Amino acid sequence: MDSIVTGDLRRTSADDVFDYLSMQINSLKLLPGTRISEIEIAKQFDVSRQPVREAFIRLANRGLLLIRPQKATVVRKFSNEKVKRARFLRMAVEYEVLRRACRRPLGKTRQKLERSIKAQEKAIKDNDIDRFHMLDYEFHKILCEAGGSEFVFETIAENKAQVDRICLLSLAQNSAMDDLLVDHKKIVAALIAQDEETVTSVIMMHLNRLDDVLAKIRKTHIDFFED
Repeated sequence: MDSIVTGDLRRTSADDVFDYLSMQINSLKLLPGTRISEIEIAKQFDVSRQPVREAFIRLANRGLLLIRPQKATVVRKFSNEKVKRARFLRMAVEYEVLRRACRRPLGKTRQKLERSIKAQEKAIKDNDIDRFHMLDYEFHKILCEAGGSEFVFETIAENKAQVDRICLLSLAQNSAMDDLLVDHKKIVAALIAQDEETVTSVIMMHLNRLDDVLAKIRKTHIDFFED
């Protein structure tokens, strides 16, 4: 398989295809139910079908593609049950991450969090939904750093993959970005104060917002759901 070596990092063609399709799916440029051709993607990247097949399998494992034998591969629709499971696992992990973050000095991570908040404010002012969505992703990654728990972000990211597309749809609704920003500000303030009770309460409320979001999106985009 073709690969690119940069320093200690070794990227493969499968990595490139995986990253590209992940971005296209999570940004809703490829909508739920859209057919994807292994042959066409291979032509687009000028690679053999093997790295494309590997990328497809990784995306299927993330719940983003549905690979059906003898049938077309499609962008996976939302699963109400899988979203709830993913939210449960993410809540358990991020709850513990923030508890740990309250028990250690923030150090330089404080500046990263504050810069993130300012960037989120600007994204809202510019009504840049895609930018805010990306900043939200990075914000939760910084929270893992604050808790000395960078190693768990992959688990959070895997579970976020089940809900990111739904969240992106919800950000177009009135006040959605404002509500999330308020939560983020409360989390940062509680971390600075090392207020464990408040920060865990806020993250629970923050992640529980998904229940209302899910109910609204099911009403407006029922064709995007498989159950």
